[in-house]
Amino acid sequence: MDKFKAALVLAGVGDALGYRNFSRENNALGAKIQQELKEIGGLENLVLSPDKWPVSDNTFMHMATAEAVITEYRSLEDLYRELVKRYLDAIDKLSGRRPDPATIEGCRELKPDNHLLAWHTPFNEKGSGFGASTKAMCLGMRYWQPEKLEFLIEVSIECGRMTHNHPTGFLGSLCTALFVAYAIQGKPLAQWGREMMKVVPMAEEYCKKTIRHMAEYQEHWFYFEAKWQFYLEEREINNENQNKPVFPDNYDAEEREKTYRRWSSEGRGGRRGHDAPMIAYDALLGCSGDWTELCNRSMFHGGESAATGSIAGCLYGLVYGLSKVPKGLYQDLEQRERLEFLGENLYRLSMEEK
Repeated sequence: MDKFKAALVLAGVGDALGYRNFSRENNALGAKIQQELKEIGGLENLVLSPDKWPVSDNTFMHMATAEAVITEYRSLEDLYRELVKRYLDAIDKLSGRRPDPATIEGCRELKPDNHLLAWHTPFNEKGSGFGASTKAMCLGMRYWQPEKLEFLIEVSIECGRMTHNHPTGFLGSLCTALFVAYAIQGKPLAQWGREMMKVVPMAEEYCKKTIRHMAEYQEHWFYFEAKWQFYLEEREINNENQNKPVFPDNYDAEEREKTYRRWSSEGRGGRRGHDAPMIAYDALLGCSGDWTELCNRSMFHGGESAATGSIAGCLYGLVYGLSKVPKGLYQDLEQRERLEFLGENLYRLSMEEK
């Protein structure tokens, strides 16, 4: 249970740390952010107060997902209706937090008063963003057992499509949910990417059965798979005999900025559904359990650092817990009690046989 609670809390911590730089993300590079952090005493002396270090819409949407999946729903359709209601409630409370425009646009298509079609939204050319991936981690905590893989595929895709109805977007939600499940299962880190790539064809089969006009989606489907295949080859963990990721000899903050931009589709690391989980995963692979190193790699860079930080924090919590994280980063965290409550309930429900 402690690691479930740590996952939700550290997702919030990673979000808050990355979100602080939102207004200057386009020009504040990782090296500068890390230098400024040293000047104010470093991570170990930092206290994340709600007024100075608030969480972003990522955390509120993630909590909305978690709150829906701990309700006593009788069917997945009931769960989807609950998700619609909670997403719209969350969006209403985000004034002043500069929520992701793609998430707002996606929520406009939800139909809470239509019992049959509440969660059905049209294909969206602009729906390839990171927002689906940052609200889906808790789904992997609810359906982490291998025998529940089909549930996890369906729920993560439908959850993602509600706000980001584009393969790059909703495959991001599948990816983060799967990585969380792998963390709980105890799979070696280097295998996660390979295992995810085996599930993507299963996701495509599910979509072919449930999406009426699949042709619009299929022309974009390959992009997500291709980007991840290139990444796994770059780290040399693309086949079963390779379980030690290879990083460049020089992989400092400046080099990481270049790499993240290269992985991105628009020169801003973590902006899309493929590279937000990718940067978080890369940070976890490269930090060797060191919390500060994870933060440097995933939360302090010049891209969408709130998104990559949120995903990386969640995964770190499941693998390593809270013991290596300075208390000042989470003791006064905004929404901490609610996040811990959700972690406890996700643990309890996921351990019950249904």
